Amino acid sequence: MFLTITTTGTPERPATDLGYLLHKHPDNAQAFSTSYGTAHVLYPEAEAGRCTAALLLEVDAVALVRRAKGKGRGGAPDAALAQYVNDRPYAASSLLAVALSGVFSSAMKGVCKARPELPGQARPLRVEVPALPARGGPDLVRKLFEPLGWTVTAEPVPLDAEFLAWGDSRYVSLVLESDTLTLAEALRHLYVLLPVLDDAKHYWVAPDEVDKLLRAGEGWLPGHPEQRLITSRYLSRRWALTRQATERLELVRLAETDDSEVEEIDNAVEAETEAEEKPTPLAVRRREAIVTALRQSGAARVLDLGCGQGQLVQTLLKDPAFTEIVGVDVSMRALTIASRRLKLDRMGERQASRVQLFQGSLAYTDVRLKGYDAAVLSEVIEHLDLPRLPALEYAVFGSARPRTVLVTTPNVEYNVRWESLPAGHVRHGDHRFEWTRAQFRAWAEAVAERHGYGVAFEPVGPDDPEVGPPTQMAVFTLTTPKEAKAA
Repeated sequence: MFLTITTTGTPERPATDLGYLLHKHPDNAQAFSTSYGTAHVLYPEAEAGRCTAALLLEVDAVALVRRAKGKGRGGAPDAALAQYVNDRPYAASSLLAVALSGVFSSAMKGVCKARPELPGQARPLRVEVPALPARGGPDLVRKLFEPLGWTVTAEPVPLDAEFLAWGDSRYVSLVLESDTLTLAEALRHLYVLLPVLDDAKHYWVAPDEVDKLLRAGEGWLPGHPEQRLITSRYLSRRWALTRQATERLELVRLAETDDSEVEEIDNAVEAETEAEEKPTPLAVRRREAIVTALRQSGAARVLDLGCGQGQLVQTLLKDPAFTEIVGVDVSMRALTIASRRLKLDRMGERQASRVQLFQGSLAYTDVRLKGYDAAVLSEVIEHLDLPRLPALEYAVFGSARPRTVLVTTPNVEYNVRWESLPAGHVRHGDHRFEWTRAQFRAWAEAVAERHGYGVAFEPVGPDDPEVGPPTQMAVFTLTTPKEAKAA
């Protein structure tokens, strides 16, 4: 990875002042150790009229894999090939952004003890990045940088210079020029927007990334026309973190409009809303209803079939009544996120012995699912095509045969109560169907009859007198042993 920063000057304001700003002497070539390789800082040219500082990052591909430990890009179990074949050593990405913040940390903060007057001075700047991944192409590059005062040249890099008919790759050769920005502003722009354009990060995005984004975005991000896209991509599309960042950026905007401090605006909002009782999210109510039903059944060993990102498993772990909890999902990516959510790698031995995650498809019988007290299918069946439901039915009710099975699914009748949901649309783009209460009841009763279960129905969420609850739950209880039914 390679990036250069060039400035020009005069005898009165020599370009070599760049060395003071970056805290790196132009006469020296320096190397700095990072978590993923070695960062080199050197000056290809250093004259009073023109000075260029270059940052070269040599990525240690082995360290990138070892330090990931299953986390983030290139380390996920479903991206094993990406550990060996990727663009990390060459294309600017979050790796280069982290190197920028580490090697030029004082410059990013606008600190220069030797020449304190320099950081606040705008100067002619030219930034060159020969290979930059740009998901969105040159147009997006311009949309991100031009509002910040940059003149942007983003040339697409062809897939193969010998075969131009193949078209362009997702990479661009980027040149940014400005004479109205300080060096600190330029570095903060790059720190945020390089990973945004790559649309990926090499490390797990934790809640403290919101603080990093707001610090680097101070003064320019609240008013940026592409603020939502920047925030979402920088935080790896983690909805909760994106919402938190957006709310805090809105507070900054309001404070600037009102010419007041953010704390004053924030306190005013808290005082106004503190007394208001926030409605409990439907997902939380659903988990509460499931836990209550499991306790009533006396289950100790529980399967979460289609566990997704592990929210229900996390809830069950808090209750010592559940001695063994197994999460099953077809998606290795979902299981990786679930593992991080549960902090399995840092969990104590006793707690870790209660939980297990493994990959499996509910379209096939699996001997690992046999012998459990209860199984939960929470918001799962609606993600299957209707012709595949009989396979799931047999795998769970016919083969695994837990004593209790809980099935939750949306009640399509309630959709008219969602103001933001257009008429005729399902709640999630991946839903293959959504059933009325009568349709769900008919399916559940038929399944129970075929496999020797009794079934009862419970509402989840506010039970509307006209359209019913938002979620419907069927509680299946085994009444007929398999052998007796066969006889």
